[in-house]
Amino acid sequence: MIKIKPFVVLAAVLIALTLIIPAVLVLPFSEEHRASGKLGEDLTKSPGKEAKEVVASADPAVEVSVFRTSKSQIENVQLEDYLVGVVAAEMPAEFKEEALKAQALTARTYIVKRLLSKDTLGVPKGAQVTDTQVHQVYMNDDELRREWGMDYDTKRKKVLKAVRATAGQILAYDGEPIDALFFSTSNGYTENSEDYWSGKFPYLRSVSSPWDKNSPKFNSQKVMTVSQFEARLGVKLGSGSTIGKIVDRTKGKRVGKVDFNGKVLSGRDIRDKLNLRSSDFAWKRKGENIVITTKGFGHGVGMSQYGANGMAMEGKNYREIVKHYYQGVEIKSADQMLDTVTARK
Repeated sequence: MIKIKPFVVLAAVLIALTLIIPAVLVLPFSEEHRASGKLGEDLTKSPGKEAKEVVASADPAVEVSVFRTSKSQIENVQLEDYLVGVVAAEMPAEFKEEALKAQALTARTYIVKRLLSKDTLGVPKGAQVTDTQVHQVYMNDDELRREWGMDYDTKRKKVLKAVRATAGQILAYDGEPIDALFFSTSNGYTENSEDYWSGKFPYLRSVSSPWDKNSPKFNSQKVMTVSQFEARLGVKLGSGSTIGKIVDRTKGKRVGKVDFNGKVLSGRDIRDKLNLRSSDFAWKRKGENIVITTKGFGHGVGMSQYGANGMAMEGKNYREIVKHYYQGVEIKSADQMLDTVTARK
């Protein structure tokens, strides 16, 4: 029988320990360190199923060049950070998570479509979008900290979760990204696209949206003098109580056209010139003033944000929400499209 000397055994044990101990130390943290650490997600939580799902659903590393209008500077932002900034700026973080997911889907669809088309209309050289309603409103992390104050951590995590839950997904019609238009509050119906703009899109059809009646922005009122009204619209009312004649209404039950003694204006024209919240309006003359009441807030085409939240409150998920407001669309992976964008650089 061969005897093993004690110092040989000791040496073998020491060598084994040097190999095992580092591995033991790394294991509890390896799953955690797969997370990017962006946007302040909590990396101190024990790794589990949720953490793995978040990592698996991260958007590809595409960068968006945003023109910051207040500073006249271009800010280069990772796609996921950009989407969080858009969803946070465009929809109240207090809304239900499924509504926030629907908003994340529209925001991603918009920017993917814009990046693919290389559309830079309305932006300075070197930028791809602005941070205004002309494109999509965007706020960066510092701005969100100031906006949300003590609620910053809670609200950002909620928005981040919505963005990551829809990561890589866009809305498509016939395989192509749609114009994912949205607005605040309907009058109970959305609009056909051609009733507000010239383009007719098969997925932007008028649908009912009864949930909007609970929106704080559903009703509004505006008062102006007769002379202001006439000047802004370029019309003459005379001394009677009649204020034009509505000769056409849209599919979404808004004002289509108004005839002012032979001068015909569209509901959109009137809304724009009088700075009204909606093109569903009614008015009355009271002495030298005109009192205008409106229903809804926004152009009315596409997804109603308060309608989306109302659907979510009834238990509808984000897939059901977007497929209600965008007719005939599919939810499609944008990975290959984003790879194309990345390959151009």
